[in-house]
Amino acid sequence: MFIDRAVIEVRSGKGGDGAIAFLREKYVPKGGPAGGNGGRGGSIYLRASKTINTLFNFRHSKTFIANDGEKGGIKNQYGKYAEDVIVDVPIGTVVFEEKDHVFLGDLNEEGKMIRVAKGGRGGRGNSCFKSSTNRVPKIAENGEPGERKRLILELKLLADVGLVGFPSVGKSTLLSVVSAARPEIADYPFTTIVPNLGVVSVKDGSSFVMADLPGLIEGAHQGKGLGLQFLRHIERCRLIVHVLDMSESGRDPFEDYKIINKELEAYGFALDKRPQIIVASKMDEEGAEERLKKLKKQIKKDIIPISAITEEGIDELLYKCAALLKETPVFPLFEKEEEELLDHKTYTLMEEEPFFTVTRIKNHVWNIGGEKMLKFYKMTNISTDEGMMLLMSKIRSLRIDDVLENMGAEDGDTVILDDFEFEYVR
Repeated sequence: MFIDRAVIEVRSGKGGDGAIAFLREKYVPKGGPAGGNGGRGGSIYLRASKTINTLFNFRHSKTFIANDGEKGGIKNQYGKYAEDVIVDVPIGTVVFEEKDHVFLGDLNEEGKMIRVAKGGRGGRGNSCFKSSTNRVPKIAENGEPGERKRLILELKLLADVGLVGFPSVGKSTLLSVVSAARPEIADYPFTTIVPNLGVVSVKDGSSFVMADLPGLIEGAHQGKGLGLQFLRHIERCRLIVHVLDMSESGRDPFEDYKIINKELEAYGFALDKRPQIIVASKMDEEGAEERLKKLKKQIKKDIIPISAITEEGIDELLYKCAALLKETPVFPLFEKEEEELLDHKTYTLMEEEPFFTVTRIKNHVWNIGGEKMLKFYKMTNISTDEGMMLLMSKIRSLRIDDVLENMGAEDGDTVILDDFEFEYVR
C-alpha cells in the first residue's frame, strides 16, 4: 500500500540527574563533594533510506521514545549517555512540526539525517557547586527534560519527469510503454489513485525517472479530487509532460490545457515555471489529426503527437525529455539557508518570552507557569534543604511574590508550580 503522509510522535530522553555525594576514603580527610554529573538523554533522528519506499509503516500514529541519560554516581562518576534513536524514512520525505506547521527538514538524499528531538543534557553533581564560600554543597541539578513533538511526514517523490493531465488521457499507458512500470490501466476515470514510478532508458544511453501521477480536475489546488495528493509529488519534478487526449472522448483539449496550467500556477512552488512538453496522445484514434491541427492553432506551441499502440512519437518525446533534463537544474523545495538556520533562533526584545507567568486558577489558588520557569524547577533538586532554598531564592529574585500580591493574593493562598505546592505568605 502506498502511503505518502503520516503523523508520528517523538520523545527525546531526559538528562540524568546529578548526584549528591561526598568522598569518604581512608587516609583522605575531608574529601569534599564527589557527586558526578548525569549523562545526556538520547536524541531522535530521522534518516533518509533507499530501502523504504512509502510511509506505510507509519500509517498509525507511531511514537518513538529515546532513553533517559544515566544518573551521576559517587566519586565524581559521570552517568552514561543514552543512545540516540535513528528512524529510517523514504528518500524524499519532508518533515514538519505539527504545531504551527514549522518546516524541520527535507530528507532528499540517501543517508541524510535531521535531529527532530534533542536529548536533555545531564544535571550537574554537587562537586560542580563547590566554591570558596560553600565548601560542602548539598545541592545538585536534575537532568534537563527531553523534547516531545508531533511531526508530519510528507513523502514527495523524487522523479525527474512528471506526467500531468486530466484522468484517462493516457498517462499510465505512456509510462507502461516507456518503462517497466505496470500501472493499472482501464477505461474509467481515476484509474491511477497513487503515483507510479518508472525508470526510462533512452536509446542514446541516458535515463531518467518518470512519474505517472493521479489525474487532475478543476480545483485540484484546493484539494478537490486527488489534487493535493497529486500536486505534492510533482513539486520535485524538473520537467512536466502535459498529456492531452486527442480521441473522441467529448473533452476539449484546449480547455483541459488551460485548466491544468491554472491549477499548477495556483498551487505554487513555481510549478508553472518548470519546462513543459505538450503531448497529444491517442493519435491512432479516428479524427485525432483534425483535432491536433485545431489545437496547434489554439496553443501555438510545439506539440509532440504520440500513440502508445503504434509507438508513434515515443522516441521523439524521450529524446526531448533527456535533452531538457540536461539543462534544467534541480528545483529545491526550500532554500538551503532555511535548513541551515533551523538549529538557530533569534529573539528580539519584543519577541522574547517572559521567564514566568502567574494566573489565577480559582479563588485562593494560583499557578506559576512559563517554559523557562518550569524548566528551572524541573532541573532543581529540591530533595535537600539547600535545593529548596535555591528554588525559593529564585522565586524571590524574580519578584513573583510581588506579582502575586498585585494580583490580589492573600496570606494562606495556595500557589502551584508544576507538581509543587506551597503557601503564599506576604
